[in-house]
Amino acid sequence: MNFRDFFELASFVVTVVGLPFAIGVFLFEQRRERENEEEEGYQLLSDAYNDFLKIVLANSDLQLRTNTALPNPTPEQNERMLVIFDMLISLFERAYLVAWKDDMSNTEQRRWNSWDDYMREWCRRDDFYNALPLLLRGEDPGFQSYIKRVAQEERGTVILS
Repeated sequence: MNFRDFFELASFVVTVVGLPFAIGVFLFEQRRERENEEEEGYQLLSDAYNDFLKIVLANSDLQLRTNTALPNPTPEQNERMLVIFDMLISLFERAYLVAWKDDMSNTEQRRWNSWDDYMREWCRRDDFYNALPLLLRGEDPGFQSYIKRVAQEERGTVILS
């Protein structure tokens, strides 16, 4: 085998074996990078919810982590509660826009289920549920439909807009 035949055989091997292998490695790395970006996005949302809970804790007089609404809140407490609920709806909408898909993988579905659980928990609260028509004004239509459906499932009643 002469020098020219050797290089011709080597280029054939690279074309037949090396190129498909390189494409496979490239696609694998792209998928892994996309999964890492999705995980990072989920982690940022999770951190934002934890930050939200710190605000709830700082306003413990509003009793937002109890199952029942605060009896006879003052006007100032109502105002703070509405601002906190507004922050929560913004966070839920962001989670919906980032994490919700019609067709999710098992990992995506598992991540979304925690957000769905949070939404269901809050929709069971009378004060949050009653504020939804006000809170949902101007929000994404898909998100509005989703959270209204969740609220209806949790409460058994339809939200009047």
